[in-house]
Amino acid sequence: MKKSQLIGFGIAGVAAVAAFILVKGIVNKPPPPPQIEERAVNATEVLVARIDLPLGEVITDAHFQWQIWPTQGLSRNLISKERGGLKMQRDLVGRITRAPIMMGEPITENKVVSPGEGGVLAAILPQGMRAISVRVRDEEKAVGRLILPNDHVDVIMIRRVRGRGGAENFVSDTLFTNVRVLAIGQQIETKEGKKTAEGSTATLELTPKQTELLALGQSMGDIILALRSVADIKDSSGPSEGSALNQDQRGNAIRILRYGTRSRAYGVN
Repeated sequence: MKKSQLIGFGIAGVAAVAAFILVKGIVNKPPPPPQIEERAVNATEVLVARIDLPLGEVITDAHFQWQIWPTQGLSRNLISKERGGLKMQRDLVGRITRAPIMMGEPITENKVVSPGEGGVLAAILPQGMRAISVRVRDEEKAVGRLILPNDHVDVIMIRRVRGRGGAENFVSDTLFTNVRVLAIGQQIETKEGKKTAEGSTATLELTPKQTELLALGQSMGDIILALRSVADIKDSSGPSEGSALNQDQRGNAIRILRYGTRSRAYGVN
């Protein structure tokens, strides 16, 4: 083979390799990055919580911070620097949170209450409702102290009545169902990781009429709280009355006859 032919073959080979590399680079070339369109957004600074604030926390300056907030998403309830927020921030110091506030959540006037406006319990009580406490000294009256604030319960009354011949009867009546527990003792919020609540009283949320009936029921007998399921709470709109005290109704009853006479159960609905 002539020398000129070898040179020709060599040039052709180099050209083929170069063409292969060029084509491969074009095929495997990564797509161009997406175009990022920059738009100028009007923003302001909004007062938010620096840390998680539980219910009943006394607010200090250390609980605040200012966070950038789009002006388009600025509602009238938010506290911003443009609306005199620095003065409002000073006014908030010393107030009490009426609901838990998460870190980074905007702080508004309706989430706090002034000390002169009443206690924390009065602040979290819905309009038109009343708070009344019942004794739960014994564990069996409060489900082994496993009832916590914001649980829902049924309120049962056990009372004594006298039958014919001087026989003593114990009668149970369900006064109310699906009642919210506001507090156990002085605890109005479930502490993180705590599964029991200490206290000798349970504060319940009732209507004015129900409050009167419960006050009457406490003078007539013992009050027992029965814990309800979370599923029942979601399916019900609020507290309702069971068998009223002035109605001629009896629930399960146990008759106790003294002086050696045999006892017997009756009145099962």
